[in-house]
Amino acid sequence: MRLLSALLPGEVLPWLAFGSGVGIEIAGSAGEESLRISAARIRPGRARELGTLTIADASHQTAGVWGTEYASFLRKLSLSHAAATVVLPRRDVIVRQLALPGVSDKDLPAAIEFQMEGLHPYAEDEAISSWTRIPGTASVLIAIARRGVTERYANLFAEAGVKIGSFTCSAPVIYSALRLLRQRASATGGATRGTTAEPAPGLLAYEATETGVEIYGESPSRAVFSAAFDAPAERALALAASELRLDAATAPQLLEQLLGVAAALPYSAALASACPWFALPLNLLPAERRQSGSRVLWIPSAALGGAVLLLALALALFPRYESARYLASINAEIAKLTPLANRSSRIDTQIAAARARAAQLDEVRGRTKADMDVLGEMTRILAAPAWLNQLEITRTQVTLAGETQQAAPLLQTIDASPLFQGSEFAMPPSRVNAAEAFRIRTNREPGK
Repeated sequence: MRLLSALLPGEVLPWLAFGSGVGIEIAGSAGEESLRISAARIRPGRARELGTLTIADASHQTAGVWGTEYASFLRKLSLSHAAATVVLPRRDVIVRQLALPGVSDKDLPAAIEFQMEGLHPYAEDEAISSWTRIPGTASVLIAIARRGVTERYANLFAEAGVKIGSFTCSAPVIYSALRLLRQRASATGGATRGTTAEPAPGLLAYEATETGVEIYGESPSRAVFSAAFDAPAERALALAASELRLDAATAPQLLEQLLGVAAALPYSAALASACPWFALPLNLLPAERRQSGSRVLWIPSAALGGAVLLLALALALFPRYESARYLASINAEIAKLTPLANRSSRIDTQIAAARARAAQLDEVRGRTKADMDVLGEMTRILAAPAWLNQLEITRTQVTLAGETQQAAPLLQTIDASPLFQGSEFAMPPSRVNAAEAFRIRTNREPGK
């Protein structure tokens, strides 16, 4: 709140000043207070008063009765949710302004606390205070009230069922309203009803009250001036102009004319209620009793909730998205490397075929030598006068046919060779002339 109020000197963005609010001025003498109520709405480019209500002699009426009247007033304007900003009577609030040049925001609370005791006549536990730095200056505006007074008013409004967001005084709400309305005039290119042009370097405004004159002023020497005088208006304005060190040509203005409405103070409070983030945060209502009725204040919570939901949804969907992205990248790499892999596979097939052909050639070359060894061995075994008329060699067997003087001993002679085993007659030997014809089948030793 203090951060946003720092924009007030001339940097309130027109499209950010958006809302509706209610202002209540407690007027009249002690014990005979009346309530002047105003409802206002600010929209980009315009600000207007929605309606007014006066509850006369509220202190002598039953709170529930005028509370019902107040609730009906808000209901007609669709503002039942609004929490009002209450301007306390000038007699109940002490307004002080401290000049603290060179004091940083960090050290400001300690500096104010050091001087607080000399700013009011109350006992320490009886006083309740609120302060804010006046934007763009080294001055601090301080409001002080008796705790019992604020408790009495808070209980009264609570009994009537009135939602209250702030107890303040006239100076901060007028200061804030002038800047808010100035931005409305800037946004539309000129002043309209309910708006005002930028305040001059010197400003002196006043309002006649039942007890005297309430004066508000601004000048280069005093950023904010607020005082009540029990004196004729001319005398009071002269004293205020002297205090503000204003040029003699500065003409005083009625506060009603400056703000463009008849109920100036409650209207200013309504504007502060509509845009609390741009109003000077000077609030004498205890924090535990403050209520919020601005629907705009729910926007950050709604935005944060939406952001949390979006983040949760993103976290839930991220693994699926990451898996899909990873799969897509893998498929892209596979598509890029597939031609190379296919080429490698074809080369491997060609190499395997070449190796098979080479092995086959080696086998054929080895087979020829083995067959020649078989032929040589048979030549050695079957010495003359034996002779062969047929020799058939396969990879596993040798079949031979011929004639010899005695065929039976051939089986043993052939098996004695390391190249053969399991010799047998393929057919019984037969006598042919002076020799025996034979046909023998023998098995080759493996690897021979």
